Amino acid sequence: QVQLVESGGRLVQAGGSLKLSCTASGTTFSYYTMGWFRQAPGKGREFVAAIRWSAGITYSADSVKGRFTISRDNAKNTMYLQMNSLQPEDTAVYYCAANRGLAPMTSSTRVDFWGQGTQVTVSS
Repeated sequence: QVQLVESGGRLVQAGGSLKLSCTASGTTFSYYTMGWFRQAPGKGREFVAAIRWSAGITYSADSVKGRFTISRDNAKNTMYLQMNSLQPEDTAVYYCAANRGLAPMTSSTRVDFWGQGTQVTVSS
């Protein structure tokens, strides 16, 4: 059974930076796509960024391009989300996600596995 555990969320001031981690276990992730989604209060879960595990190919939502960077450490089975220039509108619960295969991961309705989420709060 795939397990995803996020960490790193906390309160940060606007303009600050934060790095989230997602440690994965339960399978070999070489043929997986993994990513980050977020859900703000009263809103739906939205795509943030994703990475094809083996090739390291990444893509992200327009709202975070140039500010957020997704990466992974194969040896540690850990994925990261480096978030810079944080704004209050980035406040949300951030979820780690994993899909079997290499299809684009942009829809929250087509995710195979979820982590429990980590809260990021950006104060103005």
